[in-house]
Amino acid sequence: MKTHARLLVAAACLAASAAHADDFHGFDPAKFDGNMLSAEALKAMAADASKVTPPKNGSKYSIGFANLQRDIAFGVLVEKGIQANADAAGVELVVADNRLDGPTALANAKSFAERKVDYVIEFQTDANFGQTVMDVFKQDGTKVTAIDIPMPGASFFGVNNPKSGFMGGSYLATAAAKQLGADTVKSGYLVIGALPQSGVIPRMRTEGQRAGFLALTKDFPADHIIEIDTKNTLQESYTQMNNVLGRIPPGAPILIIAINDQATMGMLQAVRAAGRVDQAIAVGNGADEAEALATDPKLVAATGSFPGSYGNYLIPIALSALAGKAVPEATFVTHQMVTKANICKFYKEFACAGEADGYTFPEAEFASYLSGLKKEDWLKGYEAILPKQ
Repeated sequence: MKTHARLLVAAACLAASAAHADDFHGFDPAKFDGNMLSAEALKAMAADASKVTPPKNGSKYSIGFANLQRDIAFGVLVEKGIQANADAAGVELVVADNRLDGPTALANAKSFAERKVDYVIEFQTDANFGQTVMDVFKQDGTKVTAIDIPMPGASFFGVNNPKSGFMGGSYLATAAAKQLGADTVKSGYLVIGALPQSGVIPRMRTEGQRAGFLALTKDFPADHIIEIDTKNTLQESYTQMNNVLGRIPPGAPILIIAINDQATMGMLQAVRAAGRVDQAIAVGNGADEAEALATDPKLVAATGSFPGSYGNYLIPIALSALAGKAVPEATFVTHQMVTKANICKFYKEFACAGEADGYTFPEAEFASYLSGLKKEDWLKGYEAILPKQ
């Protein structure tokens, strides 16, 4: 992210453990378990909020949601969850599609302002447009929560990037060693699907993936790590993976991990099209490509972010803010590894298969990594949205 954007976020983001709302009809973001509140509780929140901040239209609240992209699996799940909570609360949800594009996000922000929405939930990927988009909302004091990519002046909700990345990378290392043997793994190539256009926050995730893998794969050759720019799409991930396959010797293990499940799937498709899928092991991030996770033997796991539950946090956060309650500057998702052995616990339409793999998150290694991460120059200005542990 550019220096000016970093400074703006630094000014906007306070400690994630900062003051939080008292329990508000069953919602305390510091202790919330992610399960949807009852319709009665959500309606009561809206009613109480209306007494403090009356709806601009004089009738009922209108909340704007600018989705990352409405036709990708992650965006679909996020939107469904937000819509369900908005319906239960009796508030109108005005949905726009940012289409992974900064100028489109700005146009959508202006549209929300013209419609005089009461609150905005922003899911937009271009960090360089964060300030410009927020300037639109600052004009009339509309409060904003930003999903996954921070925006100056907005509260943050989303992935615990260092931890989710480290979890995925360490799982990939464990699975690869189990399948191939530790020595064979060291002859392989780690390909990381990154997202540089979105700045420091996604980098926290992909650097965590790298660190998690290396923490459990000692002496892995540095020149066997390849990073590609996925541009957050399956097609670009396919193209860029195809471009680098020639750098990987025939027969060498291909170890795949990426910023999200869509990028992971694109990379796997490229390997499959090249006739080299037998050499591949992949771990996703998000666990929103449930069918692939349940059926593709080469996609061994994904770090679950559970985007379908995002709305369970976001609508209560919006209503709490409208009610004048203090909400955290940053609220993080709780992550779990989703595998073929436990997928039925998260997606009831798919059966669990196989035995538990025995993976344990390497707490000591992560604590050591996090301690060092907080001293990195590239994270200056972002310390406040790093997890405490």
